[in-house]
Amino acid sequence: MLRRHETRTADDSRDHVVTLIGKSDCHLCDDAERTVAKVCAELGVVWEKKDIAQDEDLHRTYWEQVPVVLVDGLQHTFWKVDEGRLRARLAQHQP
Repeated sequence: MLRRHETRTADDSRDHVVTLIGKSDCHLCDDAERTVAKVCAELGVVWEKKDIAQDEDLHRTYWEQVPVVLVDGLQHTFWKVDEGRLRARLAQHQP
């Protein structure tokens, strides 16, 4: 599921993509989703949600760590999403 907040401007060079990897019936995943959605909406960053139950490779890789947040395909954090840390990471331009 890809979600987009449409406040991005043409000169915004932070074309990040945040991926939230989790599972259903997971209170930590619900908390992480609220934080990711809030920060991404405020910064105009695209984010997506993936369920480990729907992807065997994701399950094998992350089952002990969910929720996991990737920024631009690289692991940013797991278990608890710190809003300030995510915001700071997304404020950085891509390499």
